[in-house]
Formats: sequence, C-alpha cells, structure tokens
Amino acid sequence: MDLVLWRHAEAQEWVEGCDDMARALTSRGEKQAARMASWLDRQLPESTRILVSPSRRTEQTAMALGRKYKLRSALAPDGDVAQLLELVQWPGAKGTVLVLGHQPTLGRTIAQLLGLSAPECAVKKGAVWWLRNRQHEALSQTVVVAVQSPEML
Repeated sequence: MDLVLWRHAEAQEWVEGCDDMARALTSRGEKQAARMASWLDRQLPESTRILVSPSRRTEQTAMALGRKYKLRSALAPDGDVAQLLELVQWPGAKGTVLVLGHQPTLGRTIAQLLGLSAPECAVKKGAVWWLRNRQHEALSQTVVVAVQSPEML
C-alpha cells in the first residue's frame, strides 16, 4: 500500500474569532497547490483514492489536482493518527491513497509509521510525504518513497 500525505498549501492566517474551517488559500498557496498538483498528477496512478479534510483550504488544494475526491470529517484539523490510519485502512489496503490534511496530524502519522522518537515530523505547507508499506523478510516495513515541497518544483 502507498500512502501519500499532502499538507494543504499556504492559507490565510487564523485570527481570533475566525472560522478555521473557512480559511482560504493565499495567492501563494494557490501557486503551491498548482505546482504540487502538477507533479502529483504525473506520479499518482489513475486508481488513486483521494480523501480530503472538509476545510476550505484543503479542498482548494485538492481541486488543483483536478481529480475526484471525497471529503472526510476524520481528516479535519482536530483529527488524530488513529482515525487517519483507520480511514485509509493502513497497511492492508491495496493501491494508493492520497490524504489531504493538516498539521500536526500528518506529522504525527509520519512519525508513528516511521518509528521516530519525536512525537511528530515537520511537514511544510503544500508538501507531500509518500510512504509505502511492504513486507520484507516477514516484517512489515514503512519505506519513504518521496518527500517533495512545492518550492523544489
């Protein structure tokens, strides 16, 4: 199974009293999303399942990819690693799943799957971490396939 974790691109800053779920991408964020979407579109299989947080900024980021996706409340900013892994059926699902979500959940998921001692891994806005589960000598392993940020494209 391949699990591709994509953090939403740069969004408007949160201010007191603001609806966090309604924050939109900045113009820079729109450019980040477009660059990463172009790269992902060349890499992802056509059969990729795409699951997206219901926040405006993640949906705007997903729309840059131009593929069908499903909104999932378990991926909202207050989601957790267990919910994410259950939703994607890690590690038993077949094929590739792309998750568009938020920090710190994505970083915590990466840290847990890689067995890092830190509680979370930093994930830049608009960046992608591509992880693969494989069986190696009867052990289940998580392998980093790619880490890409929009600034490098």
